[in-house]
Amino acid sequence: MNFNKAEFDKSFGISQQLPPSDKPEITFAGRSNVGKSSLLNKLFNRKNLARVSSVPGKTVTINFYDVDNQRFVDLPGYGYAKISKQERDRFGELMEGYFQSGRMINLVVQLIDMRHKPTADDYSMISFLEQMEIPFIVVLTKADKLKKKEYQSRVNSIYEELNNPEYPVIPFSSVTGQGVDEIKALITKALDI
Repeated sequence: MNFNKAEFDKSFGISQQLPPSDKPEITFAGRSNVGKSSLLNKLFNRKNLARVSSVPGKTVTINFYDVDNQRFVDLPGYGYAKISKQERDRFGELMEGYFQSGRMINLVVQLIDMRHKPTADDYSMISFLEQMEIPFIVVLTKADKLKKKEYQSRVNSIYEELNNPEYPVIPFSSVTGQGVDEIKALITKALDI
């Protein structure tokens, strides 16, 4: 699979707008400001295909990308408190509509900030994916922001915090590229290409 052949396709703000699921999808989920856009840009070997924002809660749509004739889906970041109740309700409806519309989701790439314990929302998302039997991996973002000793301590802690998971857990850095080849290999395997 050629990850460099990536282009933005469309954005959708309400679930009724979502296109039919006519090909396998690789879906990216995580809390606001966890680094989804940075990961996507690193995978695509592009600087600004996925818009990176320093402001949490900026992505409020589901963004679709065409990657070498495969579909990648960037979900809005969850857990950002400073949005209105109306916006939170719309967001909830959008996420629910996406996951419960019988889409061909081959893999969810669940992002967690490596520097911190998973949030209640992170645990809820993992539990939801397990209950729905949707295959997923966990990518630990911002690995480069930890000193060597802190890094090893967080790797050990995260396995405990995630109850010694059987799913892959990959430390990732958009700065150094750590983990990117492993993530690409798991995505390619999930798409069976």
